[in-house]
Amino acid sequence: MNIYARCLGILFGAMMLLLALFITVETLIRKAFSMSLGGVDELGGYAIAIAAPLAFCVAMVEQSHIRINLLHMRFPTSVQAVLNALAALSLGLLAAFLLYFTILTVHDTQLYRSIAQTPRATPLIYPQSVWLVAMAAFTLAAAVLSVQALGLLLRRDWAALNRRFGPSSTQDELEAELDNLKHRDQQLGEQHREGGQS
Repeated sequence: MNIYARCLGILFGAMMLLLALFITVETLIRKAFSMSLGGVDELGGYAIAIAAPLAFCVAMVEQSHIRINLLHMRFPTSVQAVLNALAALSLGLLAAFLLYFTILTVHDTQLYRSIAQTPRATPLIYPQSVWLVAMAAFTLAAAVLSVQALGLLLRRDWAALNRRFGPSSTQDELEAELDNLKHRDQQLGEQHREGGQS
């Protein structure tokens, strides 16, 4: 699942870099030549709509979304595990609802042959179809995680549920940051050694 999320994260990053490039070129052309490529804001809207489910997936798989755990850590291990399973299952239900809504929207767009209310008059079926694929990718990941959480819940494997689906503690976050700092220091040291040898 981590490789799946990483691939979607790379796709998300590439889309955002392309969008930033388009906006930069548009801004420079407007300033230098008082011209416009036209439709960059429209493309930006499509890119954000398509990229959002990809970002949702990465945050969900890597457990990097915000969870308020003020009371969570005070509960017994079994209660924490049940709450973590419910969180994963509710996220799966939300993803399914969003996919259902997306399918209805794309169906209506196709039925009415809707076009964008912009000078380009883009047929909306094209960007919305890509949006549907991105939403399906998010829903697939949410479904897999929901099934995993449900399986652990039925087996009453509280430790595995908390380890896989629980929020990070302050200690965990501190250790992750220290590991990242150590890794960066090692990379800098290697770069300095390589620079000294050349």
